[in-house]
Amino acid sequence: MNQEEVLKLFEETGALLNGHFELRSGLHSNQFFQCAHLLEQPRTAATLCGALVEKLKAELKDLEVDTVIAPAMGGITIGHEVARSLGIRFIFVEKEDNVLYLRRFKIREGERFVIAEDVVTRGGRVQETIDIVEANGGVVAAIGILVNRSGGKASFNAPLVSLLEIEPVTYEPSDCPLCEAGLELVHPGSK
Repeated sequence: MNQEEVLKLFEETGALLNGHFELRSGLHSNQFFQCAHLLEQPRTAATLCGALVEKLKAELKDLEVDTVIAPAMGGITIGHEVARSLGIRFIFVEKEDNVLYLRRFKIREGERFVIAEDVVTRGGRVQETIDIVEANGGVVAAIGILVNRSGGKASFNAPLVSLLEIEPVTYEPSDCPLCEAGLELVHPGSK
């Protein structure tokens, strides 16, 4: 699946929004990827996550993993579908007071992980997940995401594979022309 096909699925499902948005990173943007709209369609989710798994396997030929882990909320469906495609276990970390925690699951010493996520702008949730895996004795072998909107700025100590590389325009809140124009600021994502 090429980038144009992925972007077309986001547009067709209404998952690519245009307007004035505050991203989880705190930045403002004229575009927002609301993956929940795309993931409303289980077959579309299966198609995209299957394509992500194929890309992970193609780019990381020696990929050996035991488990997929995802940050809640956005990564849960993606992580589950990626794990299903790989035929391995799936777990997730969840938020409390805007910080991720490992609650319901255990990580075995040396267990190898793929982190699955929907969209990365700065990579804060992915880095939190990496820190949790490593603090519990696990190893992050790879990171698989649907949309990398960081423009190469998000980097980690594990290979990053994404289906769509895009860098929509972002603004610091103090220097946002959309705010200056008086456009309503929308917070469509999870906080």
